[in-house]
Amino acid sequence: MSKPSNLNGALLGLLGMGLFAVSDITVRFLGEGYSPFQIIFFAGLMSVPLIAGFAMADPTPGPLRPEMPRLMALRCAVVVVNGVLGTFAFANLPLAQAYAIFFTMPIFITLLSALFLQERIDLLRGLAVLVGLVGVVVALDPGRATLEWAHAAALAGSVTGAANYVIIRKSGGQERTVVMILYPLMLQLATAALVLPFVYQPMPLRDLGLTAMMATAAFAGYFAIIGAYRRAPGIVVAPMQYSQIIWAAIFGALLFGEAMSLQTLIGTAVIILSGIVIVWRQDKSA
Repeated sequence: MSKPSNLNGALLGLLGMGLFAVSDITVRFLGEGYSPFQIIFFAGLMSVPLIAGFAMADPTPGPLRPEMPRLMALRCAVVVVNGVLGTFAFANLPLAQAYAIFFTMPIFITLLSALFLQERIDLLRGLAVLVGLVGVVVALDPGRATLEWAHAAALAGSVTGAANYVIIRKSGGQERTVVMILYPLMLQLATAALVLPFVYQPMPLRDLGLTAMMATAAFAGYFAIIGAYRRAPGIVVAPMQYSQIIWAAIFGALLFGEAMSLQTLIGTAVIILSGIVIVWRQDKSA
C-alpha cells in the first residue's frame, strides 16, 4: 500500500514542480519588459477567479477567518516580499543560477526551524548545511561571474520562502487550505496595485495570455504539491523540487540561449545532495 502511495506522491511532486517551472519560465519572458509589481498584480488578478471557484467548491467546513491571525499576518508579509524578490530574480538571472540559489531553501528551513521551532540540528544536518553553502559558491563562481542585485534577491527570496514554510509548520495545519491561499494573494494584489500606477507598461494580448498561463500553472502546481505531501512523506516529495534544474537546462538553452556551465552543474549537484540529506534527517527524526 505504501509503495504505490509513495509513487503517486513522487509523480504528483514532479508534476507540481514542472508546473512551477512553467510559471518561472513565464516570469523570465515577462520580466524583460515589465516591473515585478506589474507581473504580480496581473497574475494575482487572474488568480482571483481560480481561488473564488475553489472556495465555493471546498467541502472543508469553517469560516474564511484565520484561526491564527498574527501568524497569518506575518506569513502574508513574508509571501509578498518573497513574491517580489522571486519575480525579480527569475526575470534577471539565467534560469540555472536562479534555481541553484533557490535550491538552498532546505538549508534556511533548517536554520530557521532551529531558531524559532527549537528543532535540533544534528551533526550530519549541520555538515549538510555547510556543504550546501559551499555548493552555492561553486555554482555561482563569484571569481569569474559578476554578482548582481538579482543574485541577492534570489538568496533573500530563498530565505523568505523558507520562513513561509516554517510559519506554515508553526501553524500546525490549523488553517484551511483556502484561507492559506486567499490572504497572501489578497495582500500581494493590494500591494502591487499601490505600486502599479508608477511602473505600468501597456500589455498586449499575448503578454496578458502569458500572465494567465503563469497564474494557472502556479495555482495548479500548488494543489499538486499539497496532494503529493498527503500521499507520501517529505523525503519522497521534497527532492522532486530538484527536477526543476532539468527544465532550467532545457528551456534555458532552447528559449533564452543560456548554456549551463560545468561549474554551475557541479555546484547545483552539491546543493541538491545537501538538501536531500537535510530532508532525510528531518524525516527520520520526525
